[in-house]
Amino acid sequence: MNNPEMQCMTREHLRQVHNIESECFAIPWSYDSFEEELENPLAIYLVAMVGGEVAGFAGMHHVVDEGNITNIAVRRQYRGQGIGGALVRGLCDIAAAKKIAKMTLEVRVGNHIAFRLYGRHGFTFAGIRKNYYVDTKEDAIVMWKEFGEVAQ
Repeated sequence: MNNPEMQCMTREHLRQVHNIESECFAIPWSYDSFEEELENPLAIYLVAMVGGEVAGFAGMHHVVDEGNITNIAVRRQYRGQGIGGALVRGLCDIAAAKKIAKMTLEVRVGNHIAFRLYGRHGFTFAGIRKNYYVDTKEDAIVMWKEFGEVAQ
């Protein structure tokens, strides 16, 4: 597949982003939650565009010198084509440009594909959050990536 075009999420992307969120997660964020993220000065959201369509999206909150990945999702028909990796790289590139020192995320213990994806991009295991996910009481793996620079 060709590399997707990365864009900052805008209001025009919200319906597609919410549809992907609803397709991918048992307890999806609401449309209003994504709309609020557009106004949140700490939120950074990317969309991966393929043929004029949102193929996936990724979000991160930037607080002081840390980034917390809030969500990454890829439309079913685009999975396995490098979209998830492109979104992770996009967030990491933004983090490096903003001099974020480290990034963190949580991933379901059973989500082996995502765990490997994050590992390929320099995230390492840091611990377990017991019963983290409300829908299944599944544990979350906490992962970190350090950039070695401190925000100025």
